[in-house]
Amino acid sequence: MLEPLPTSKKRYLQPSVFWSIRQSIPKSLSIALVIASLLVPLLLWALLSYTGLISPIFLPTPTAVLQAGKNMFLEDNLLLDILVSCGRVLAGFLAAAAVGIPVGIAMGTFPSMESLFSPFVGPLRYMPVAAFIPLIILWVGLGEEAKILIIFLGIVFYNAIMIADAVKFIPSELLNVAYTLGANRRAVLFRVILPAVFPSILDALRVNVAGAWNFLVVSELIAAENGLGFKIVQAQRFLQTDKVLFSIAIIGLIGWATDWFFKVLAKMLTPWVEH
Repeated sequence: MLEPLPTSKKRYLQPSVFWSIRQSIPKSLSIALVIASLLVPLLLWALLSYTGLISPIFLPTPTAVLQAGKNMFLEDNLLLDILVSCGRVLAGFLAAAAVGIPVGIAMGTFPSMESLFSPFVGPLRYMPVAAFIPLIILWVGLGEEAKILIIFLGIVFYNAIMIADAVKFIPSELLNVAYTLGANRRAVLFRVILPAVFPSILDALRVNVAGAWNFLVVSELIAAENGLGFKIVQAQRFLQTDKVLFSIAIIGLIGWATDWFFKVLAKMLTPWVEH
């Protein structure tokens, strides 16, 4: 008589709220985590600075930083520096988008264009933009063009590569169905590829606008007389760490607002995508 096979014990995944994978968590938990992520570093900063464990030259107190920011607005015309820096970032970012988006779509769509652009787009994105500063000064001088060109060069190649990769991830079945229905190359490009890759274009721009702000400080090393990067470098020379931290915080707030803007824009323009 045959004996029944032993039944294996099944291990079921235990439910978890905190460690749920790609599932929503309670609103109260989300708010608590946001508050903790902001409050813990602030409390640590206050502990180290107010107790004198770290010298004010290296880490001023939050009060000192806020007072320095107030003085910068009232006495140093910080608002003008913010507007100038935003204008430079916007100009470089828009120029990089105007060039990087069509180049990326062309590279991802046509193997001929990939062979044409890849030999210099690939290597150039690994080259430090700061190394091009002497050449940029020779090419366009010391004016606003040089600063905008540095921001442009810092992100344009990343735009192109990220968008090209996004185009390559479009399923071939979509293109084959379009050809079967009688679409020509132009229709496939504008009615299949562009709508499919549009959410990825917004994501690439949202990621790379952060790079534009990173390269702002580098660009404002070139004979700048205003701007947030200029303020940071100027304050660093005189060991005014409180002004350095406040200027960095302003850049962070502007970056957070920009990221929020792109998220809202993506929800408005691509409601079918899971955000």
